[in-house]
Amino acid sequence: MNGQTSLTPVALEFSMRFTSSPRGARLARRLVSQRLDSWGHPYSSSANEALTLIAAELTSNAVRHGHVPGRDFHLRLTWEAGTLRIEVSDSRTDRVPLFSGEEPPGDAESGRGLLLVARLADRWAISPRAGAPGKTAWAELSVPCMEGCRPGGSSPGRAAMTVTPRDHRVP
Repeated sequence: MNGQTSLTPVALEFSMRFTSSPRGARLARRLVSQRLDSWGHPYSSSANEALTLIAAELTSNAVRHGHVPGRDFHLRLTWEAGTLRIEVSDSRTDRVPLFSGEEPPGDAESGRGLLLVARLADRWAISPRAGAPGKTAWAELSVPCMEGCRPGGSSPGRAAMTVTPRDHRVP
């Protein structure tokens, strides 16, 4: 090394399937917050709070609008190159949410979730699910690369944690 220090992002990943139920959505949200904390974004940080709220909205939508009996939803969380990304995939192809960008009437009981996602995320979209029927809603937050970076050479360190049990059921 020539005496210079460069910061190279460490790629991190968490991935898991959850039962398509309110309980599964709640567990997914809690695990996102816990994983972000373990990656150096404390529970009280703006990144953790924003991505946990985004996770709550996307997983809730997967349960409410993307539920197919007998099928789970899949959550993937990554942190790479200063970007936190969450992806929530469900199996339903016929119910793609429409986003108008307008707030629903004050007495409406729903319709604000994607509005929150749009306001909190730097980038977001809904796209066809890769390799399976359904759709994937994803959102990204740009975050400073502090604890997720390590001094070193040109190759990033890779620390991946992927949990994909065959059938994850919440008791």
